[in-house]
Amino acid sequence: MNQFLKNFGIILIIIGVAVLAFYTINSPVSNTPLVFAGILMIGGIAAHVILNKLIS
Repeated sequence: MNQFLKNFGIILIIIGVAVLAFYTINSPVSNTPLVFAGILMIGGIAAHVILNKLIS
């Protein structure tokens, strides 16, 4: 479980990148996927830093 929590932030960042890739492949209709991807990436970075300080 600790290994999953250490990598949880990285998983969120990868999901954010996947959302950005999906946005660029399809024709953009609105900016909602950009906001969602940004929140995922910022949240992933924060989760990575905080969880690794707590677990280590």
